[in-house]
Amino acid sequence: KVINAKTILQGSDNGQSDMALIGVLSQQKQLRNRLPWYYAPSFLLIWVALFYAVVFTLYYKLPNSIMIADETSKPGEFVAERAQRLLYKYDRIGPKVVGSVANEVTTVAFLQEEVENIRTVMRNDLYEMEMDVQQSSGAYMHWQMVNMYQGVQNVIVKLSSRNSNSTSYLLVNSHFDSKPTSPGAGDDGTMVVVMLEVLRQMATSETTFAHPIVFLFNGAEENPLEASHGFITQHKWAPNCKALINLEVAGSGGRDLLFQSGPNHPWLIKCYNENAEHPFGTTMAEEIFQSGILPSDSDFRIFRDYGKLPGLDMAQISNGHVYHTEFDNVKNVPIDSLQSSGENALSLVRGFANAPEMYNPEEHSEGHAVYFDFLGLFFVYYTETTGIILNCCFAVISLVLVGCSLLRMARETEESVGQISLWFSIILGLHVLGIILSLGLPLLMAVLYDAGNRSMTYFSNNYLVIGLYVVPAIIGQVLPLALYYTIKPNDKLSHPNHLHMSLHAHCVLLAVIAIILTAVGLRFPYLCMMSLLFYSGTLLINLLSTLHDRGYYWVIIVQILQLIPFLYFSYLFYTFLQVFFPMLGRFGHGTNPDLLIALICAIGTFFALGFLAPLLNMFRWPKLALLGLGVVTFIFCMIAVSNEGFPYRAKTSVMRIHFLHVRRIFYEYDGSVSLSDSGYYFDFQDRRLYYPLEDSSVNLTGLVSTASDCDKYLMCGVPCFNHRWCKTREKSHWLPREKEVTIPGATSLKLLSKTVLDGGKVARFQFEMSGPPHMSLYVQPLEGAEVDDWSFIRNQLDDPEEYSPPYQIFFAYGKDATPLKYHIDIAKSSGDFNTPTFQLGFAASFVSYDYDRDAEGLKFISDFPDFAHPMEWPTLYERYIF
Repeated sequence: KVINAKTILQGSDNGQSDMALIGVLSQQKQLRNRLPWYYAPSFLLIWVALFYAVVFTLYYKLPNSIMIADETSKPGEFVAERAQRLLYKYDRIGPKVVGSVANEVTTVAFLQEEVENIRTVMRNDLYEMEMDVQQSSGAYMHWQMVNMYQGVQNVIVKLSSRNSNSTSYLLVNSHFDSKPTSPGAGDDGTMVVVMLEVLRQMATSETTFAHPIVFLFNGAEENPLEASHGFITQHKWAPNCKALINLEVAGSGGRDLLFQSGPNHPWLIKCYNENAEHPFGTTMAEEIFQSGILPSDSDFRIFRDYGKLPGLDMAQISNGHVYHTEFDNVKNVPIDSLQSSGENALSLVRGFANAPEMYNPEEHSEGHAVYFDFLGLFFVYYTETTGIILNCCFAVISLVLVGCSLLRMARETEESVGQISLWFSIILGLHVLGIILSLGLPLLMAVLYDAGNRSMTYFSNNYLVIGLYVVPAIIGQVLPLALYYTIKPNDKLSHPNHLHMSLHAHCVLLAVIAIILTAVGLRFPYLCMMSLLFYSGTLLINLLSTLHDRGYYWVIIVQILQLIPFLYFSYLFYTFLQVFFPMLGRFGHGTNPDLLIALICAIGTFFALGFLAPLLNMFRWPKLALLGLGVVTFIFCMIAVSNEGFPYRAKTSVMRIHFLHVRRIFYEYDGSVSLSDSGYYFDFQDRRLYYPLEDSSVNLTGLVSTASDCDKYLMCGVPCFNHRWCKTREKSHWLPREKEVTIPGATSLKLLSKTVLDGGKVARFQFEMSGPPHMSLYVQPLEGAEVDDWSFIRNQLDDPEEYSPPYQIFFAYGKDATPLKYHIDIAKSSGDFNTPTFQLGFAASFVSYDYDRDAEGLKFISDFPDFAHPMEWPTLYERYIF
């Protein structure tokens, strides 16, 4: 307790007053004392040790696999060994591109055989099983392109209990197709074999279930998302499906992250909470994914948008570096991860198949849910309304408790409330400045490294983000107050109280953020609520006890109660980093990816260390501790600019190279050829573009940007494959090739007829095209003309504010290779159709390995270094003017 020296002197006689003054000064000096500086490193290392001992361990914890030999002692449980054997069969098929023999024949036959094997062991007295191989054709808008498909296949199995009369079906979905170079053992072979084993367990169980289950093995997800659209819009069982479990993989192995739910229908999260064996999910992941910043999509969106089907979207997220590469093979799928996904899927299917809400889900559709798991140990969920109440209540409670603490300080120091408030306002302002620096310094590091062509140094060595971004965030947060305490010490207020105020400042900031974000309708402010909950508990304990006024003793309670928030926030943001690290290899080159990683690290530091980092000021010479942290950052910077910081590694974290072997022929209106050449069309996938290849054996001499051709040629002169390629066509690159690219298959684009319709202002052009399973059309009306109608879906024509020429129509087929007939109606106010009216681009992509690459193309592929992974195929690109 600080004693007012003036009062003592006035109330004492002779030497007593001198002794009192000496006591006061001694006590004030003692109150200003801090802990020895050499404890600061230990303080920081304790939290680092906790992260690796607890968070790191629990994040990678997987259940022990069940072997076939254990099945008799563990009846009704998921058997990972059987699923793994199926995965070996699936993997041996190789890449499964839509339209290829591997996908349309071999894999479909594999699935039919395995389903029939399950039928032989099914309890026929309890269950009925139906299997259907669907071929569907249709179209929908996928971002900016018409996504049209023909004869894509689904293998669909319906399992129902004989004693059930429910007409509400549970839909369980995965896909069996893959990217061109990938056998797809992870994406999505893992979930295919998981579903087969779940089907087996459900079909052999002695315990029946209430609602029929539809197992959808869809054959065109990578195309993108065509087979799921074909099922939900056309199949006979689709109208009865009332809930969805979508099973995906965004890597190879690990646990299943629940990253989407609903929309609405909070009962889904209730059911997940009651049944998930290994809960792993967060509302924050859902809001991030649905914001569209990730370069990914899933069938969940199709079921949601076209079937109004609520459900859960889950994916394995570990080892995302092998995603969509040749290294996504069975060797990289740990058997324990099959067990983890299988136990989750089996328990969820059982739970949903017996959920009473399935009878009429619309009665339980109101509202959203807030949910998260704690280190995989347990799951927490509540409704959005409850979340709003909790956020606001804890924000107000924490502000009240901060006010009580400040009043206690005023009483103990005998300073006015106004004076205490002034000092607190100064500390609050400096803390806000610290948070700005905590965000700004990591972002500055990201900008500097990108400016020096050193982005993505952490891509293979993730630990580098600690020194590059986390440590600067800590420095930024602590620096302003450390300088303030050093330069302008306040003898009227003890240092423990000063330090306490800095934590109060963080509490006030969190309360304001929680109220604002809750007011705009976001659900992830539960993060702020959690921080406020534990800090409010800390304040309450310290205020009710004498610890609040006993020097630094209150810090003990702070550290004990901050243990849980620290572990949770470290776990949460480590999860986000593990998702984003590999994704940045396909994030595109238009945005600096280091900014995103720096921001995640800075926000993670804000939440995990917001009440802990200021405690560095508890030690003497805090500037020395900050200097030490600066040295750590410098060391990491040196490592990052060395060979250790080179982003790519062979087989484990490769550089993705997407390019096409293109044969271009551009025809003019009179039929003459204005351009006939060959080359390689590159769509580089990450920030480093082609620069890492410059010192390799691959010859990129003559590589140029396509931007200069965008004003001259349709689609910048390149056959952009899908909406992602077309979105970046102005930033793509072209490498001329002297020898003509050999097109490995037949193609045809025929103008069947040209008819001027009634009124004379519109002409109909009737076409027929044939070729490989992946083809694209690009339609560009010339001056004075516009597309009036066509035989494709009309979305692009009916919404000119959203869509503008050139229009892209992507067409793919699976089993049905029938030539496509279509018409385009062009309107001209002049009615003169004997002059150039529109440009039509035709691209035929020979994606699968059913089609050979020519010798020069194979040589070019072989020249790439081992850290690069090409995904390529031959393409014919013809441009016509009609």
